[in-house]
Amino acid sequence: MTNLSARIADHVTGIRYEDLPPATVEATIRSLVDAMGVMLAASSLGEGTAAFADLALENGGPAQARLIGRAGHAPLLAAALANGALAHAVDFEDAFDGAPTHPNAAQVPAALALAETLGGVSGQDFITAIAVGCDLVCRMGLALIDSPDKFGFYPPPLLGAFGAVAACARIAGLTSAQTVDAFSLLLCSHNCSAELKYSPHSTVRAVRDSFAAQAAVQAVLLAKRGVRGFDAPIEGKAGFYALYARGGYDPAPILDGLGTRFYGEQLSFKPWPSCRGTHSAIEAIIAHAPDPDSIESVTITAAPFLEMLFEPAAQKQRPQTAIDAKFSLPFTVATAAIHGEVTLDSFTPEALADPRLHALAERVSFVPEAGSADLTAATIDLRFADGTAATHRIVHPLGHPSNPLTDAALDEKFRMCAALALVPPDIEGLLAALRGLRTLPDVADLPH
Repeated sequence: MTNLSARIADHVTGIRYEDLPPATVEATIRSLVDAMGVMLAASSLGEGTAAFADLALENGGPAQARLIGRAGHAPLLAAALANGALAHAVDFEDAFDGAPTHPNAAQVPAALALAETLGGVSGQDFITAIAVGCDLVCRMGLALIDSPDKFGFYPPPLLGAFGAVAACARIAGLTSAQTVDAFSLLLCSHNCSAELKYSPHSTVRAVRDSFAAQAAVQAVLLAKRGVRGFDAPIEGKAGFYALYARGGYDPAPILDGLGTRFYGEQLSFKPWPSCRGTHSAIEAIIAHAPDPDSIESVTITAAPFLEMLFEPAAQKQRPQTAIDAKFSLPFTVATAAIHGEVTLDSFTPEALADPRLHALAERVSFVPEAGSADLTAATIDLRFADGTAATHRIVHPLGHPSNPLTDAALDEKFRMCAALALVPPDIEGLLAALRGLRTLPDVADLPH
């Protein structure tokens, strides 16, 4: 299809706050509350994140944007990189269950750093930028017929970077043509290898969105300065879908309802800090509350895509890093069965070394559900030592729009996460400012 990139850019630059449905505005504010809380938690708990903040401070330069959860400011690109490292580090951010995306992980830290640097970006302008960027990521994910993962690339940060460009293009006041240029420049500077799934000691999976956030801001700044890109960075012969999906995409989900329906209203918010693909199994185990010592086996039947949460088997049964444990169905199921919950404290070094968890994790197995493309639904079969059994199927785990977390629950999640970095008065001040974002004159005035 020709002109897809230009049509997307026209939409990104042309949409106004007044065009957003009220439900989209509310959903975007919920995402921002959630994202800020999760990033604050990661500033304390996120594996590898301190190195990004330290590097940002050590390199010096103008104090343009704050480092979330840390004292001090850094140059814009360094702040985008450092704050981007926080977005997914505790795997607690929102998700779009319809496609392999975390739409806000790259764009929120990128857009915050840019808005603070530029100044004068109102809360309404910021909400519009995030709503547009989030929607684009979801649409580009839905358009995939062949997942980039099939060809060795990791989808969430690849897709998320395009949303970050869209959000930052609006904040920076790019024209439609410059936005196409920015998409092009992003394509030249950002990648993400799926190899991060296979190395047991790697923490790259935790900080993956750092590179997307920085690349997006850089692309927008260069486009603003007149660097020209390509005509078709998304749909072209060597554009995004050609490179990462071998051309396996359908443009219809990108264009259907563009500008009138916003997928940010359909995001899921996580009650448990682990891969969204583990949540149906966690919910089922907690609901059954079995005696863990009586469990003979747990069999999980789900979409073939979720086999990544079981392989390699030895690695997933005894994960070496917190982020790998969060991407392990055996470990998270064992945790839920033994402790009756999965929390940020479930992934400490002591928890990862717990032999009781290892023993139960070895009794968890996976069966691919032929033909299923649902990334969260799962059937859990429990077999007990006394010969009894139980089966439970969950299609939309807690946090899904049809099974949502309330605003009150999200606020409590924010407070719990933010308490790892801020004192109580600052927590409440920031929460109030985020909830009242639509009336804030300048996003740079958000409390630290």
